[in-house]
Formats: sequence, C-alpha cells, structure tokens
Amino acid sequence: MTKLIADVGGTNARFALLEGGDFDRVEIFAVADCDRIEDAVGKYLAGMPAEKRPDEAAFSVAGPVTGDKVVMMNSPWTFSVEGMRREFGWKQLHVVNDFAANALSVPEIPAELRLQVGDGSPAANMPVAVLGPGTGLGAGGLVPGPSGWIAVAGEGGNVTLAASDSREAAIIDILRRQYAHVSAEMVLSGPGLVNLYECLCELAGKPATPSTPEDITNLYPGCDPQRREAVALFCAILGGFAGDLAMTFGALGGVYLMGGIVPKIYEIFRHSQFRDRFESKGRYRNYLSPIPTYVVAHPFPAFLGLKTLFKG
Repeated sequence: MTKLIADVGGTNARFALLEGGDFDRVEIFAVADCDRIEDAVGKYLAGMPAEKRPDEAAFSVAGPVTGDKVVMMNSPWTFSVEGMRREFGWKQLHVVNDFAANALSVPEIPAELRLQVGDGSPAANMPVAVLGPGTGLGAGGLVPGPSGWIAVAGEGGNVTLAASDSREAAIIDILRRQYAHVSAEMVLSGPGLVNLYECLCELAGKPATPSTPEDITNLYPGCDPQRREAVALFCAILGGFAGDLAMTFGALGGVYLMGGIVPKIYEIFRHSQFRDRFESKGRYRNYLSPIPTYVVAHPFPAFLGLKTLFKG
C-alpha cells in the first residue's frame, strides 16, 4: 500500500507518497498558507484516487515529540497524533523530531551527495552527529545499537550561545537586550542571519537595511560589508557549534550538515572558517581533526529517514 511521508518545518511542509520504495508526487506547502497542519494534509490528498490514498503515514516535525500532543516550535501548528490518525483513517501515524528523521537518513544518503568540507575519515560503527540551520537550528545524533542504528532526538539548537572572541561577545550583548535567552539558534538560522547583520550594523553605527535571510546570503562585489561579515560569522560560529556537538556525541562517525541554508551557500561555506573553528577546541583538536564533516546535498534527507520507520 501507499504511505504518506511529510517533513514539516517552521516555513514549509513537504509531502510525498512512498510506494515500492520510491518517492512520488513531492509537493511543498507554505506553513503560513494553512491554519492547521490537517489543512495542509487535506490539500495534498485532495482529489487523490482511492487506490492511491495512503493507509499509513510518517511525519517529521520541527519540535520535540514527547507525547500525543505535538507543539511546533517555529510555527503556530499543533496537533494530536491520534486525532490526526483518526481524521485521515490511517492504520498508523509515526511522528518523530525532524532531526531524528535526518539522523536516520545518514546511512541512506548516496556518497555523491555527501560533500566533504575539510579532512577526516569516518570511524566504522561509531556515533554520528547531524545539525542543520533553517527556520530554526536542528541537532541530533545516530548511535549504533544491538539491532541497528538508533536516532537520538534533542533540542541542541537551543543551547546557550557562547562567544569565542570579543566581537562575538559584543553581538551576544546586543541580543541579550532583546531576548531573555540567547541561544545558538538566535544566530545559526535564517532569522539568525538577520540578527547577525543587524547587530553588526549597530556595532558599525549605521542603520540596517530591512533584509531577508536570502538578502544576507546574496553576496556580490560591493555589497554591504555587514552582510559579508554576517555570512562569515555564521559559518565560523556554526563550526564551533558543530565541534561542540561532535564532542558531545563522540561523533567519530562524522558530522552531517543539513537544513535549508548551508547547501545553498556551499561554495562560500567550504572556503569559510567553519572547519578551523570545528577543530579549534584547544587540547581536543587532535580528537576532532580526524572527524569528517559533510554538507548533505540531498533535497529531502528527512524523507530517507522517514522511509525507515515503515516495517516491511
């Protein structure tokens, strides 16, 4: 039978059908265009022939999954897992954190879609870390178990942001005036890019131009120097965060970067300070330097992870 899979983030909800191991009819809906997640599901399924309608579904969501009620962290959507299953008549609805799904995708990602940044080689049967800046900052891990890989979901993107120098400390001081808690997500996300740019403009004593994350990453000769520095800082701070995550998980199997931002700026990213900051952990440089870091070029890695949730 056909299965429905959905990767639901803060900005977009991505849907596909899974049949015979292949993905079909991929569609993307803007979260802002639907009042409820059920409305987006209904739009996707509308007009589908009875023989194509799914009997089971698997969703990844940008937020913690700790019970029947799911509350999205960067969108207004909430839902009951059991209530949605009943509404659409599915035999089962699997719901996992988005970076649990992304973690489960790692063994499924083709080698040509793993773009390595820096040196290092993965150690066999060792933990893997995954992270990805998008509307928010997701993080998770994959650890070997007695019956295969086990995904570890968490909310690591919301750990307290630490500064590595006085420039970053000044940025954090500005953000503290606006937010009760300055997390890594405050700078390592789409909105975080805008935060970085606006903070840098304040430090330069100039007004910030109203900007989107896409504006910030659109670098060209003669562009606003604060935009250029914002992207450079984004890559560098992300390297430090990725190194922290690698040490936390003991991720000798590698670190994988996903999300909507890094693959789009890959050419900038691979020449940035990311890898140097990843390794710059004092006496732990020799621990981190053999760990490979990859940018995942697959457009829907969570789909690969969700596919593994179906038995048979």
